[in-house]
Amino acid sequence: MKTLLALLAATTALSGAVHAQEIKEFNIGILGGENAQDRMTSNECYRKKIEDALGVPVKVFTPADYDGVIQGLLGGTIDLAWLGGSSYAKTYLTDPAAVEVRLTKQNLNDSTGYYSIGFARKDSGITSIEDAKGKVFAFGEPNSTSGYLVPGAELMAKYGKLEDYFGEVKFSGGHEQTIVGVSSGMFDAGVSWADGVGNWEDGFSSGAFRKAADAGIVEMNDLVEIWRSKLIPEGPMVVRAALPADVKDKVTQITADLWETDKDCAYGVAAGEAKDFVPATHDMYLGIIAARELSGK
Repeated sequence: MKTLLALLAATTALSGAVHAQEIKEFNIGILGGENAQDRMTSNECYRKKIEDALGVPVKVFTPADYDGVIQGLLGGTIDLAWLGGSSYAKTYLTDPAAVEVRLTKQNLNDSTGYYSIGFARKDSGITSIEDAKGKVFAFGEPNSTSGYLVPGAELMAKYGKLEDYFGEVKFSGGHEQTIVGVSSGMFDAGVSWADGVGNWEDGFSSGAFRKAADAGIVEMNDLVEIWRSKLIPEGPMVVRAALPADVKDKVTQITADLWETDKDCAYGVAAGEAKDFVPATHDMYLGIIAARELSGK
């Protein structure tokens, strides 16, 4: 890594000039799941590192829903994004040549996966999905892997049509909204995501629960886990395929080195504690792509 950084430092002026001609700006898309300002704050250090390296203005975009990031990648207005598997599947199925898979998150236990976790208020008396039958159940949003695609498919396979099993099925709009909604009693139960590593009371090591706990939005001991999906592949960091090769390689390297160069920044990007950002491939998401095709969405 030191050799690469030394080489980059020696060619900063030249590469900056080249990039200024090839790209005039660089845009990062951040999926929904928490409020826009928190997403901006968590990724400001990341934005600045990429801006310094590329020598062009870098902006962070926080669309209201996942589809805003997907359409930005497809339309060429977003250049880099961390996607969930389902969002990547939709992007790929719409245009297989639009983006390239570069990296994924490696957890503290070396896994590169996470879980959709069903939960309810501890004082609700709901301790299982069976207890949630006939209740108001919240998913995140249709393009979310752990907030809808995977839990929806697994629960439907076991319990049948979700609208018939639960009293009412709601889309909250994102992971944070689901957590807040269940915590406040707006929903009886719902699903969100976590790496499953570490302690429940901390919101695990990384994921939506950890972000919410860190922000003081929720007290995890007021909630209880009622269901857990099979392991889901961690979503990929993708870059727009049409970008110059050196730009793609440089932002990939910055991200791959982030846990070594700036742990606090990496914590914000990873939504909590993780071990590293490691190489990923399209083939890691073939199962998610197949599930997305079957869902017809």
